[in-house]
Amino acid sequence: MTDVAIIGGGPAGLAAAIAARQRNLSVTVYESKDGVIDKACGEGLMPPALKVLDELGVEQPPGVPFRGIRYVDGPHAAQADFSMGPGVGVRRIALHSALRARAAALGVEVVQQRVSAWSQDENGVTVEGRRFSWLVAADGLQSPIRKRLGLNVDARYPRRLGVRRHFNVAPWSEYVEVHWSEDAELYITPVSPTEIGVAILYHADAKPPVTGSPFERWLQSFPAVAERLRDPSSEIRGAGPFERRSRAPMDGRVLLIGDASGYLDPLTGEGIRLGLDTAVAAIESIANGRPDRYPRSWAKATRMYWWLTGALLFVRRRAWMRRRMVRVLRRAPWMMRLAIDALNRA
Repeated sequence: MTDVAIIGGGPAGLAAAIAARQRNLSVTVYESKDGVIDKACGEGLMPPALKVLDELGVEQPPGVPFRGIRYVDGPHAAQADFSMGPGVGVRRIALHSALRARAAALGVEVVQQRVSAWSQDENGVTVEGRRFSWLVAADGLQSPIRKRLGLNVDARYPRRLGVRRHFNVAPWSEYVEVHWSEDAELYITPVSPTEIGVAILYHADAKPPVTGSPFERWLQSFPAVAERLRDPSSEIRGAGPFERRSRAPMDGRVLLIGDASGYLDPLTGEGIRLGLDTAVAAIESIANGRPDRYPRSWAKATRMYWWLTGALLFVRRRAWMRRRMVRVLRRAPWMMRLAIDALNRA
């Protein structure tokens, strides 16, 4: 019997597979898509994510270091550096390629197949007729596995969506910039010396100022950024709604990781880190013979993310608070440093 089946071959699923092989567990990854997978993503790897990738033996993909986060609201700006060292902006496809290469080097079996039949019992899990001791669900925001297990919980916030595109523009800042408007946020991440990624998050029921594609419409809410963007280098990709809650990150012999285990919003840029951290935590619990401890490990890895992201969404929904936030952080930069350090040490 194979030790672990992983459904989903994105960053979280591959990180779990790599961690399993490092602990001498046999593992099979099921992924319906072939090759390197691109998705809408902010593409900023925070310092803790880089640390986990290093521990997994994943070669750092090419990218551009950034010192910290910079909030911009009209003429006002506030910024804070990471205390753990710089993060790195990388293309999602470069990260996925590096993870695939490491998994292949460790002999991870990858089956290109959409899983339609699986079940669990007291002694194991059956996936497409094969027996495994454990199943790790890394099947994303929509997670059919989470739904089938009856773990879905209703969202508490208005629906939020995101769009992303790249541009052939040299990075103009040493920070990931987050620009705020009344109904949207725009993220600028350097991904190469000659390219930046631009991601926009917005409320689904908000009305953008002009017509066109979602990206083009919302970009006009940020005229200072729009006038710098001339030469797109990728297609527009979208994602969302983001908020997905789960009653628990585990049911019987099924452990949920990454977005499948629950997600609130990309506001803090922690999606990749959460995927990596929960993947490693799930495999460690299995390898140590204490899978029952995974829910506690999951809570420890995600608690600060949920708290701080919820706090930012609270501010975002109150216009008077949002308009004052950046000005307050500029006058009290220690508050921003404290929040960033809290996330980085979560």
